Amino acid sequence: MNISTNTALQEQIQDLKAHEKIIGLVPTMGALHEGHLSLVNFAYQYCDVVVVSIFVNPTQFNNSGDLEKYPRNFEKDYQLLISNNPKTIVYTPSINHVYGEDVKAEEFDFGSIVSYMEGQYRQGHFNGVGTVLKRLFAIVKPHKAFFGEKDFQQLQLVKKLVEITQQPVEVIGSPTLRMPNGLAESSRNYRLTPAEVEEASLIYKALSQAKTMFNDFSINEIKSSIQDLFEDHQLLELEYFEVAPTSTLIPAQTKKTHLNYRAFIAAYIRDVRLIDNLALN
Repeated sequence: MNISTNTALQEQIQDLKAHEKIIGLVPTMGALHEGHLSLVNFAYQYCDVVVVSIFVNPTQFNNSGDLEKYPRNFEKDYQLLISNNPKTIVYTPSINHVYGEDVKAEEFDFGSIVSYMEGQYRQGHFNGVGTVLKRLFAIVKPHKAFFGEKDFQQLQLVKKLVEITQQPVEVIGSPTLRMPNGLAESSRNYRLTPAEVEEASLIYKALSQAKTMFNDFSINEIKSSIQDLFEDHQLLELEYFEVAPTSTLIPAQTKKTHLNYRAFIAAYIRDVRLIDNLALN
């Protein structure tokens, strides 16, 4: 079913909770793909009913051009979700339903997890993400919320947000769904030609190379190797490649044996910005 008002959604959820149903939330901005469906199906392993919100959040775009270019196709998204699982509640609020009159981002202290990588290159982005999620959690009141590991920095931010705001939501991460060539499923892939989709497989190749090198090479050697890989490639421009412990997300210069590390990458193909990450150990 599709619900667009907060009142109707809250009535539905109160009724489900009265029948002791576990409610999950998968927040999206639409332009849905197989990665989203994989996340919804993952959520159904934990929940009786999943609410999928479709809301293009204006406060998380630090580039107004990106906001305008963001693909929107509600009818296609809705059919995809309902044919995947008819129990799914599709929540499509207006800006007014989420923000009221006050369409601006709150300031949060997320600490080091937003200081680098996406936080460094997309100023203000994470405050916008935190603001909309705080509001969606308050409206939907889910027991659990689900996020893909493709946006690993965002996943860590959401865990921190719930800690800061003390909202009673369990945050669960789901593994990244990849295309056959390794490219992470993303709404931005819609803007690539088939040839560019193949070229963009370099991003996953770079992450895989970092994983292969991780035990035997220093972080500087790994970074240098990845930079060489991109310098040999005409179509993709590397924005950043970092190795960071998952606990702090502060880019590391040296490895410590007791920490878990991930590689993080952002690259452009034309004006399309793609991000990805991979566990290294």
